[in-house]
Amino acid sequence: MDPFLLTTIGAIFVMLLLSAFFSGSETALTAASRPRLHHLERSGNQRAVMVNRLRRNRERLLGSILIGNNLVNILASVLATRVLIELSGEAGVVYATIIMTVLVVLFSEVMPKTYAIAHADRMALAVAPAVRMTVILFSPFSRAVVFIVSRIFRLLHIRMTSGHLAPGIVEQELRGAIELHRVTDKEARHEGVMLHSILDLDEVDVGEVMVHRSDVISVNADLPTEEIIDAVVSSPFTRIPLWREKPENIIGVLHAKVLLKAFQEHAADANRDAALDIAALDIAALATPPWFVPESTNLLNQLQAFRQRGEHFAIVVDEYGDLLGIVTLEDILEEIVGDISDEHDIPRRGIRPQTGGTVIVDGDITIRDLNRRFDWQLPDDGAATAAGLVLHESRSIPDTGQVFTFYGFRFEVLGRSGNRLTTLKITPPVDP
Repeated sequence: MDPFLLTTIGAIFVMLLLSAFFSGSETALTAASRPRLHHLERSGNQRAVMVNRLRRNRERLLGSILIGNNLVNILASVLATRVLIELSGEAGVVYATIIMTVLVVLFSEVMPKTYAIAHADRMALAVAPAVRMTVILFSPFSRAVVFIVSRIFRLLHIRMTSGHLAPGIVEQELRGAIELHRVTDKEARHEGVMLHSILDLDEVDVGEVMVHRSDVISVNADLPTEEIIDAVVSSPFTRIPLWREKPENIIGVLHAKVLLKAFQEHAADANRDAALDIAALDIAALATPPWFVPESTNLLNQLQAFRQRGEHFAIVVDEYGDLLGIVTLEDILEEIVGDISDEHDIPRRGIRPQTGGTVIVDGDITIRDLNRRFDWQLPDDGAATAAGLVLHESRSIPDTGQVFTFYGFRFEVLGRSGNRLTTLKITPPVDP
């Protein structure tokens, strides 16, 4: 065969390889994981630094790659046309079109891009130095192309947004990544729930996670000292609200450890004086001033306030200043990691799964707890508890035995005390 033809065919082969390189590099650099590359950059990986720098100016990167890709594709097609015209005459144009289309699509587009999608991070790191040199080489041309394209868009009144994502879009992207990870990795389900809960902290108010005042253990500060000490010792909690005149009038928060230390010091003084008068202890003076927070405070702000003040306990009030309940640092942490129990906690049996997927719950169980535990999607914007959801949707106070269907779920009222729904049976929709 003519050496010229052999040289030309070899050049076509090289052009196809370069085309495959440009196509695969484009896909790898655009599909590579931003969080992983950012982590690698923070870890000192120089190639990750190079990839992130290239991606910061995406228009210049894509412009240079496309210029190089089209240049080698056109050059390969021209060379192939010349070879086939010499071998087959005028019909060589048709043969060259068919052959080069098949070769470019198969070996220079589909194969490298398929591989790049499957190994985006690894390939992006591998091609970064070569692509960087390509961008430097074609930089004047890519800048000219970007300038011309921007002017054309301006003439057509097409507005191009910046490459920076808005905060809301960033959060949606993060939520989507977490949800995708949960779906593809069953072992990461609990971690995904925790990460979602962290993102939800600024959307949940303390009024939704507080301990209602009807369940708060508090002590009358005017009781005899012995009775107050007995109440504190018998309580499973370390912080006890003190009130006067009425339970809603909180005057302070008594810490069990502070009481114990004061009692120890008082007992030591009594040993020296040969007398122990417990009634002489001023319990109210040992309490810290109450910290009142509005029920509309979101959990993120409340968590930051707990950290700034170095406190773990706050009194929740409504817009009129009336007592609603208490919120603690543990309540917020439980919204992230789930229920936290120790040997002193009062056992709670508010959720009782039944056979067939049915669940019997106490009325004061929060919707967020149900959604977190069973991966349901019940709305919690109109009501915080299961009973509240039934009241909100039915627009009435149901009687025992009444059945409702909301959002595909079946709610049956099993128990009622006064105007409170105490027990509900919830049947989720059948998963098709």
